[in-house]
Amino acid sequence: MLPPQKKPWESMAKGLVLGALFTSFLLLVYSYAVPPLHAGLASTTPEAAASCSPPVLEPEAVIRANGSAGECQPRRNIVFLKTHKTASSTLLNILFRFGQKHRLKFAFPNGRNDFDYPTFFARSLVQDYRPGACFNIICNHMRFHYDEVRGLVPTNAIFITVLRDPARLFESSFHYFGPVVPLTWKLSAGDKLAEFLQDPDRYYDPNGFNAHYLRNLLFFDLGYDNSLDPSSPQVQEHILEVERRFHLVLLQEYFDESLVLLKDLLCWELEDVLYFKLN
Repeated sequence: MLPPQKKPWESMAKGLVLGALFTSFLLLVYSYAVPPLHAGLASTTPEAAASCSPPVLEPEAVIRANGSAGECQPRRNIVFLKTHKTASSTLLNILFRFGQKHRLKFAFPNGRNDFDYPTFFARSLVQDYRPGACFNIICNHMRFHYDEVRGLVPTNAIFITVLRDPARLFESSFHYFGPVVPLTWKLSAGDKLAEFLQDPDRYYDPNGFNAHYLRNLLFFDLGYDNSLDPSSPQVQEHILEVERRFHLVLLQEYFDESLVLLKDLLCWELEDVLYFKLN
């Protein structure tokens, strides 16, 4: 008696399972064999290490302003406040590329992709931090704390960030972060955004887990109280403070134009700010 023949779909299913297991094994081996991106970026030669003492050879006056003909030196000490849903990852990669090219010293988070966000930034969150340590570039996600950041970079460091139209930002962050914001889970399965906007006070609770994603997210990232009433005098005071602290605020809606301004501010070459559009 001949043995029963296997059905074609059974062989196909077995092949798919074996293929999936083999692929998973290769990915596991790859993850252990290949170091994370910032592992290579974090290395630095002694001459590339920054000094947090007042600058001598690189005064602020050498920054090129308004297309002046005066010569300037490329700026290598940069603080980038990486905000959410603002094309900030493109800027992050531009800084990674420049830092790797010039073997600069990055301040990376200790075991995470961010500096313990959404808590405030603290120097102790920097990988291998020691008192007196100084870095060329800080650029990972954080909730900004100016005094803590200021002590980690040279006094001539350039501070930059990127902002976006608040309405468009809210729409993008609502859909993107919704799965990790329990306050949105009770909304109907239809148009959750429209339902939320019809009665925000009904669904929003400032004490809710990850509630900061639902109200003035950029203000929160900048380190301010995102529950302030828009008419509060503190709002205008904080806006003026941002103008004083940051040398350049890029705009996501004018990203390419902002990169040109950044190139001039940092006295970089055009190739230093080139990027690919992937979506």
